[in-house]
Amino acid sequence: MSLINTEVKPFKATAYLNGEFVDVTEADLQGQWSIFFFYPADFTFVCPTELGDLADHYAEFKKLGVEIYSVSTDTHFTHKAWHDSSETIGKLQYPMIADPTLRISRNFEVLIEDAGLAERGTFVVDPDGKIQIVEINAGNIGRNAEELLRKVKAAQYVRANPNEVCPAKWKEGEETLAPSLDLVGKI
Repeated sequence: MSLINTEVKPFKATAYLNGEFVDVTEADLQGQWSIFFFYPADFTFVCPTELGDLADHYAEFKKLGVEIYSVSTDTHFTHKAWHDSSETIGKLQYPMIADPTLRISRNFEVLIEDAGLAERGTFVVDPDGKIQIVEINAGNIGRNAEELLRKVKAAQYVRANPNEVCPAKWKEGEETLAPSLDLVGKI
């Protein structure tokens, strides 16, 4: 079963954010766009490049009204240690959610059961708490924040314009399509 258009399941977790431990629940998602950015583990190789890429684009996501939540099965104490010891991770200004119980990873269906780690899963959640975009990458393939920004803009556009769709490679300001019988076979 697909997670598209399903509501984020209830959870309560501790995150590391700006020098503090904070509680995060599914209720925090209501009324805003959110990205859940799962990654396998702290102190690894591809993960810091991805989290750093998101940090470099964080202001752009915030302008769109999007909060980013990075999630791994590490503890919030491990997140703090990584944040304090890595120049790349030290620039993160978004919550680093700890999922040592594996509940959130299971809820989003990205848990690698045998390893107790999360797949590289990206989920865009709308202001109603419903998942609109799902992307899962193999562990050795990093993601791109610019492409994620493009997808978020497309999701926000079609939410605001429900009679239109965004074609392949659509970028903000480009032409969209209005599905109709007249378009069948014309594209």
